[in-house]
Amino acid sequence: MSSKISRRKFLKLVAGSGAVGFGVMAAGCKGKPSGAEGWIPDQYQGKGDFPVNLKGRVAISDANPSIERDDEKCILCGQCVEACKNVMGVYGNYPLPLKSEIACVNCGQCVMWCPSGAITEKRNIKEVLAAIDDDTKHVVVQTAPATKVSLGEEFGMPPGTSVGNKMAGALKEAGFDAVFDTCFSADLTIMEEASEFVHRLTAAKDEIPHLTSCCPGWVKYCEYFYPELMHNLSTCKSPQNMMGATIKSFYADKMGIKPENIVNVSIMPCTAKKFEVAREELEVDGNRDMDYVLTTRELAVLLKSKGIDLNTVPEREYDSVLGESTGAGKIFGATGGVTEAAVRSAYFFATGSNPPADLLSWQPVRGMTAVKEATASIPGVGTVNIAVCHGLENARKLLDGIKASGSSKWQFIEFMACPGGCIGGGGQPKSTVAAQNSAKLKRIEAIYKEDTGSAKRCSHDNTEIQSVYKEFFGKPLSEKAEKYLHTTFVNRHDRLFS
Repeated sequence: MSSKISRRKFLKLVAGSGAVGFGVMAAGCKGKPSGAEGWIPDQYQGKGDFPVNLKGRVAISDANPSIERDDEKCILCGQCVEACKNVMGVYGNYPLPLKSEIACVNCGQCVMWCPSGAITEKRNIKEVLAAIDDDTKHVVVQTAPATKVSLGEEFGMPPGTSVGNKMAGALKEAGFDAVFDTCFSADLTIMEEASEFVHRLTAAKDEIPHLTSCCPGWVKYCEYFYPELMHNLSTCKSPQNMMGATIKSFYADKMGIKPENIVNVSIMPCTAKKFEVAREELEVDGNRDMDYVLTTRELAVLLKSKGIDLNTVPEREYDSVLGESTGAGKIFGATGGVTEAAVRSAYFFATGSNPPADLLSWQPVRGMTAVKEATASIPGVGTVNIAVCHGLENARKLLDGIKASGSSKWQFIEFMACPGGCIGGGGQPKSTVAAQNSAKLKRIEAIYKEDTGSAKRCSHDNTEIQSVYKEFFGKPLSEKAEKYLHTTFVNRHDRLFS
């Protein structure tokens, strides 16, 4: 008989022997855990001589495009259940037995909470490297704002270190043909979404409250649990997919490259983006907007496999045509950032003037409060009541309150699935839980510092954005913009509920 035994089987064996035996084994765990303060949340925060309590795990489909689990590493600690239920509001909020699919919003928070490394993102590194090595393909990469203040942590830098130009240099050294900034398409998203919001306020009030749609985890959550609110979702694609669609249309035309020969890759803080790129709605004329997503962690692995050290790589500028960004595009990575950026341009679209100073540093929508509320006075539109919510369990409480009252006191609501927004995404660098919370604050601080240091603070002032509208899209909400930059949604409610 083999002497090898998995940790999961070992814990089951110990559980069968009773709590006393396990109490002796665990007695050495008293005091600070070896992984630093807050290494594992909730049940492991107390004294070290706790009785065994195997809590199980969330179900993960083999077909899940975002995450996977190595059963040999799973210790049945239940932390994935804690995250899915108490942070994301998914586990336990649908009937059993499962009807037709395993409920998952692909957010990856279970990855962040898993202490044994059993749950990870599904990696696409090999596919991306193969595309780079294929001389028939033009491989384009874009980097999300949250990744630019977190990737450095994978190379020993302090949380919140801004490494955008080092990322651009590293990606060019890795062999990508063009390196673009997702902050550009965040500005593009604001052009469309702020225009859409003003239109809804003035001419389509049945679609108020306006619900943001740039977070794929939140969108899928709405499709599962609140399909009656799908018509309130902004029809704007996320910045990732707006960039992808623009690359395979405007950029392809400009460069004389066939869209089918372009491979679009994104560097994202988010595992749900891997689900998003596979959505059937996100293609135009048979061309998928995006092809592959690498998380922040995956990019670190790719760079290290090529011997590229972010500490020493030369800085480079992002490529032009789709590389310029404003402070508004940069703050998308933090909870409240989409709202603040949208209000800046909504004010301009309604008045023809840039917003006052208080809306360029809009404190009520900043910070880590679960649900933030604010009001903005926009001449010609009136007072706009706004809510910002992050963490889907918080979203559940907010939306259930709206359903119970029969109306919303807010006209605009921003939702982000992950705590802190994109800076706390399921694809970000992992550390102890306490350190993760500290890192989120440092990343947010860095994002706002980049905003205040930007020469341009509003999306509509982006020169390259102005050019792409003049040369291709025409104007926000035009027929061409609707074709490439807007999308539809899928009612998934009956996949969980009878």
